[in-house]
Amino acid sequence: MALRTILTTEHDEEALRKHSRPVTVFNERIHKMLDDMIETLKESGGVGLAAPQVGILRRMVVIEREDGSILELINPEIIATEGEQTGPEGCLSLPGVWGEVTRPMTVTVRAVDRNGEPFEETASGLIGRCFMHECEHLDGILFTDRADHIMTQEELDALDEAAMEEMEAEGEQA
Repeated sequence: MALRTILTTEHDEEALRKHSRPVTVFNERIHKMLDDMIETLKESGGVGLAAPQVGILRRMVVIEREDGSILELINPEIIATEGEQTGPEGCLSLPGVWGEVTRPMTVTVRAVDRNGEPFEETASGLIGRCFMHECEHLDGILFTDRADHIMTQEELDALDEAAMEEMEAEGEQA
């Protein structure tokens, strides 16, 4: 496995705007790319990573679930959505940039695994948001294209402060 460089809009906007091609051959090369993406994701501290973010124009995504397990999505397609959530969103390819984005609350994706076996996965909340965010990367769409507005550092700090106060209040109630 090897760490890959995460492309950023500061230097690589054109590359991040390209459409990815489907994976048609499932071999050791694809497995190595996925392994490298997982290692890069874990090192970055992010939740999801799409292949174009590391310069691979293939339809592949890796996502770390809340329990720490990794979900690999090859040739993913969103097949159902439900509900709505609005909240702050960031991206490893746009360091220091946050926006308020409205996404579906629950998302179902159809994909294949590293061996070409099809499956479906449904997720809500953060991981559902991540499904949408990462799948859009495969089509050259960035979260800033969907943002209701880009957040200032003051707005982000206020959200962090409000979240801390909420956690403290929940702790007092327990």
